[in-house]
Amino acid sequence: MSNKKRLQRELAQAEKVWGPLADCAIASFASLVSTYNLSVVAGDLLYLNNHWYVTHTGLLSLAYRRRCAGIRVLPVRAFCNPGMGRWAFKATVLRSRTCKGFVAFGDADPSNVSPLVRGAEMRVAETRAVNRALRKAYGIGVCSVEEIGSIAGPSQPSRESKKLPSQPANGNGSGRTVRDRLCQVIRQHQLDPNLVKAYATDFCGAKTLRDATREQVENFVAHLADWAEKDRNALLCQLNSYLGQKEGAA
Repeated sequence: MSNKKRLQRELAQAEKVWGPLADCAIASFASLVSTYNLSVVAGDLLYLNNHWYVTHTGLLSLAYRRRCAGIRVLPVRAFCNPGMGRWAFKATVLRSRTCKGFVAFGDADPSNVSPLVRGAEMRVAETRAVNRALRKAYGIGVCSVEEIGSIAGPSQPSRESKKLPSQPANGNGSGRTVRDRLCQVIRQHQLDPNLVKAYATDFCGAKTLRDATREQVENFVAHLADWAEKDRNALLCQLNSYLGQKEGAA
């Protein structure tokens, strides 16, 4: 596939997920794809709040393609406090066997991570350190999504409009009600229906969404709505991990 065709394919996928992009966003996207061979389809890039972010997956893939010689990671004990959930790491990326190394630091504590990863601050800090070192080593200026905390998503509807419709007392039309609730969450938080479908199938442990039980689907819808309201950006990261997969029939 030629570079031009690949760029067109990647841009089409990006606009399918995030909608029409501004000219400046397209220009920076083209640079990231052509210079670093990053891919939206592979989950290497995310577009959040009008900014491009590279993912941990994308950075590791880039390091593999560039034949990275190794990554060393060590805790910075002077800045670690396990009891308070505060961690700091030093990462060194070796581009070759003779490379002196590109060094970067990453930190995490309950104040700068998403509520969804509370208790995993040590892993977040290590990932941030590695990401920053990789970005230095390979000259990537855009921030990685794992380096940011819980940032505000697009403006949300009023509190009343967030409430999901209640289930009917009888069983009539219950399947349609669950579907309506799911569609409401997708529209409200501007999610990609195909990625949600793929995530739902995986969440329910079914081959297709049709094979899932009503209780499993209800649990998924409740989970999706709660996650979207608490941290939409983290949910988008999860959904984009299903890019390129085949979605089962709804």
